[in-house]
Amino acid sequence: MPAPRADIRHHDHIVLLVDTFYGKVRNDELLGAIFNGIIGDRWPEHLEKMHRFWGTVLINEGSYTGTPLRPHLHMPIGAAHFARWLQLFHATVDELFEGPVAQLAHRNADRMADMFQERIERYRTRPQDFIQ
Repeated sequence: MPAPRADIRHHDHIVLLVDTFYGKVRNDELLGAIFNGIIGDRWPEHLEKMHRFWGTVLINEGSYTGTPLRPHLHMPIGAAHFARWLQLFHATVDELFEGPVAQLAHRNADRMADMFQERIERYRTRPQDFIQ
């Protein structure tokens, strides 16, 4: 019987989640070229920003400030990319953690993906009406 997984409780858990997830993204057939092409050699900075983002969202670290949507507006991404991103994210959470905060991570990722898709589509079709 496998040992129970811990819930996401500490910054070290956030780092493990983010680094494992983005390791998969970087090597993914669909997402890798897009992320690697945009981020280039700035992966350490991107990962640190994602540590702050998810730390703020999941364990109330309060270390992230910014507008997460804006950098994604001009990316060549659509529904298939968001579906794959979510598939990798959910699989990573489930591999590493279980518990209420892990479930919160799932819900927040789903909501964020839905919101990003809706706003990116609105920006592409009606940029004059776009409000972040």
